Formats: sequence, structure tokens, C-alpha cells
Amino acid sequence: MANSPAHRRGLLIILSSPSGAGKSTLAKRLRAWDEDISFSVSATTRQPRTGEVDGQDYHFVTVDSFKNDVAHGEMLEHAHVFGNFYGSPKAPVQEAINAGRDVLFDIDWQGAQQITNSDLGKHTLSIFLLPPSITELRRRLESRGQDDAETIKRRMQKSWDEISHWGSYDHVLINENLDETEENLRTIIKATRLRRIQQPTLIEHARRLQQEFDELT
Repeated sequence: MANSPAHRRGLLIILSSPSGAGKSTLAKRLRAWDEDISFSVSATTRQPRTGEVDGQDYHFVTVDSFKNDVAHGEMLEHAHVFGNFYGSPKAPVQEAINAGRDVLFDIDWQGAQQITNSDLGKHTLSIFLLPPSITELRRRLESRGQDDAETIKRRMQKSWDEISHWGSYDHVLINENLDETEENLRTIIKATRLRRIQQPTLIEHARRLQQEFDELT
């Protein structure tokens, strides 16, 4: 269901949730649903891991280069995590918006606020996913079988910190059923694509209507 770049501007779709609320699964489903939605490729100063491809998994850059981009406003959002810098380069996102393609951001509330407050903020759509209950959230984390009890405890605390910022998002969905949540996400995205600011051809169309009206009267 690709849209012509001439008919709309792309969206910056921000999807946030605590760990275990289904964000990654839903992000993959959205990309499978519409080829005009792509993941934002982050820049990082950490070293590539085995199998990671520069420009596909991350843009691997030096600390000096990263700091220079931040200083010149070339990062939509950035953070310092476990000794390394991470951020979202602005240029490819701007290019996608102009071409009518949507960019999906899998980020936390702090990154979401930075993007919303940026000069591209008017094109953002922010969505927060809540779990049906804290008990269910813990069950999902435990069912992965990847973490010990202490790690799960830390993840739960971090999850609560993330949940406490749900009120700053445009839309909030309770992810109790993946299929229903996906359908709601599609509906929200399709509606937001029709916002006036996303339709650059509307002004010219209105002018043509005015000209036609003047000619007929």
C-alpha cells in the first residue's frame, strides 16, 4: 500500500514500551504491513559486534564525529549508555519524510521527547504500549528464559520507570492481544497520514479550487 511521495510527507513513528510489552514484535509487523515504513538506523560509538553491518545495523562512528554531529544539530536524539553514545541521524530521516516514507523509532521516553521537541517534531506520531498488568509483564520477561532473577528485578524497575511517562505520548494502547493492537496501530498510522501538515499538495489544490470558483463567478 505504498503512497506516492507527491501526495504526503512521511511520519516519524515513535514506538515506546517497557521491556516485554510486545514492542519489537509489533514493530516487525508494521514493517511487514507497509513497505513505506522503515527502521531508523542509529549511530553509535561502540565497536561493531560479530555479524553487524555498518549502515544496516548501526552507523558506527568515532566519538569525535558523534559529538560534532550533536553540536551541529545533526542528531534528532542522542544518549550516553554504558560508556557509548547512541543517536538518530537527522539527514536520512529528513530525506525519508520528503520522499513520503515513514521512519519507525524504537526508543525510550527520553529519546521520544527529544525528537518531539526537534524541528521535525511536527511530523511525529508517538505511541506508547502498556502491558495488561504488571503480573503479565513479569511473566513475559520470565518466559523468555534469558535472565536470572536479579536481572529480571532490574528490568521490572526500569519498566516501571518507563511506564510512568505514558502520559506524554499521542496515543497509548494496552497490548493485551497482538492482533488487535496491530490493527489499532494501523488505524492510528493511516489516520495520522491524513493530517493536514502531512499532505503538501492540499495548498495547491485549494488554490485551484479558488481559481475555478473565481472563473465560474
